[in-house]
Amino acid sequence: MADKRVYEVLFIVDPNINDEDLARLSDSFQQTITEQGGTITKVENLGRRTLAYEINHRTEGIYVLFEIEGSGREIAELERRMRVSDAVMRFMTVRVDRERKRAEKLRERRTRKAGRRAGVRPVNVAETAEPSES
Repeated sequence: MADKRVYEVLFIVDPNINDEDLARLSDSFQQTITEQGGTITKVENLGRRTLAYEINHRTEGIYVLFEIEGSGREIAELERRMRVSDAVMRFMTVRVDRERKRAEKLRERRTRKAGRRAGVRPVNVAETAEPSES
């Protein structure tokens, strides 16, 4: 596939895991992505947070966010590995490139409309030139 898609993958890790194991788990997921041909644009450890509901008798989890550029093949492999990992409690993948393009178009349209409402009009160079003294 010629165009690269952008995905955000958020996963929740068991809070009883130590920092070293969390780093090892995150590195293995990142390696999986790069081996499949994807690129990681952002890795963010959001830290320990309270869960909205209890999962496996846990009320907290460690949230980690990846932003990935790829074709989708690497996402399938990453999700497969997360599914079999005991440390990962939940994960969610969202394709965000379409929404970002749509938001950018809306932002441009809003700025054009705001410019028209404010009475801003294109400046004519002939009107702003100072009359020459002869």
